[in-house]
Amino acid sequence: MSRIDDVTAWEVLDSRGNPTVRVAVESGGERGVFTVPAGASTGTHEAVERRDGGDRYRGRGVTDAVAAVTDEIAPLVEGRDVFDQRGLDAAIEELDGTRSLSRLGANAVLGVSGAALRTASACAGQPLYRYLATEYGVDGTDEEGRLPVPMINVISGGLHARGGIEIQDFLVIPHGRDSIRGCLEVAWDVRQAVRDWLLDEGHRPLVADEGGFAPPLDGIDEAFELLVDAIETAGHVPGEECSLAVDVAATHFYDSATERYEIESLGRSFTPEAFGDLVVRWTEAFPLVSVEDPLAEDDWTGWRRLRGRIGDGVQVLGDDLLVTDVDRLDRAVDAGAANAVLVKPNQAGTVTRAVDVVHRALDRDVAPVVSARSGETCDATIADLAVGLGAGQIKIGSLARSERLAKYNRLLEIERFGDPEPPSVSAAAFGPE
Repeated sequence: MSRIDDVTAWEVLDSRGNPTVRVAVESGGERGVFTVPAGASTGTHEAVERRDGGDRYRGRGVTDAVAAVTDEIAPLVEGRDVFDQRGLDAAIEELDGTRSLSRLGANAVLGVSGAALRTASACAGQPLYRYLATEYGVDGTDEEGRLPVPMINVISGGLHARGGIEIQDFLVIPHGRDSIRGCLEVAWDVRQAVRDWLLDEGHRPLVADEGGFAPPLDGIDEAFELLVDAIETAGHVPGEECSLAVDVAATHFYDSATERYEIESLGRSFTPEAFGDLVVRWTEAFPLVSVEDPLAEDDWTGWRRLRGRIGDGVQVLGDDLLVTDVDRLDRAVDAGAANAVLVKPNQAGTVTRAVDVVHRALDRDVAPVVSARSGETCDATIADLAVGLGAGQIKIGSLARSERLAKYNRLLEIERFGDPEPPSVSAAAFGPE
């Protein structure tokens, strides 16, 4: 046993310049640090972070969450076995007393949970990905884990860009490559081709929260067409060497009062059935292999209908629908509503909850996609998490901004100095094997 000796927390700033929580856990002379990210397009059902309110940072301060760590969580966990992640997380959940972790704050809870995980790997004398693979890996993944296929943001809209088209993210998925290095080279080629187009058209290559370009576009189809052209310009074959993915984030332009999707860029209002038709048309017209949050977060009927129409050739990926929650994942699988789940540790609130979602997804033939948030930090834990758990896919953001590159660079480091299985497309997802 290695007992937790000390827990400290303090307020730092994330990639949007907003306050967030950083926690350090010490045990036996080792120290693990974890910094909590934050989302902009948050789902109604996800764990609830704690913010101060008031005038300071326009209410977004986290001194109350820091105090929750210092005053309540630290006395509970100090003296506990740092290797007992499940027991530690369960004790903090019980202390909080809510499913959403809203009393202490999910940012306070995850800060301690994540820092304890990093301390445990240090005490074990193992890189984090290897510790995760050894302790929490699944059958078919060896003790070195498996490198994920990256899903890389190139064009942004919606709440991540605050202007232009409503669809939140347009991404590329390099597949058929046997290394992270090779995947990133393909994605870099495509992103650079888009940047060249922007400059040729006289646009400034400004980027949104996750590093994707946010150009003025006439409509949604133009974004898809721009990416297809960029893949070809970069010398790759659309649908064979590089495919497309999209994060629709449909909840954020869904009007629950009228039960319609309001798409100002198209000058139209859609019923759920009609918007589903539009999504299906995208999958037929473009090399689109993954569609995230294509409908509102509680439209279970619409999700089931759309999933049935799209079939297994396209990944129907639940984020706001599933919020990294085992019960909602089970419901979606039973209903035939999704065949992939986004895994965000801060959406779940603890490391244990996130690990359990990955395990349940793999058990039920659902593709887990470990994901960053739009408000990120240079903490690279999710890179190790994706490798160690053998998740198969990761969604970090674009090839820009240090908070994104820290995670890509960590994957490159693991690839160079470790011995994980190479990236391969999961059977439930997309593209050629």
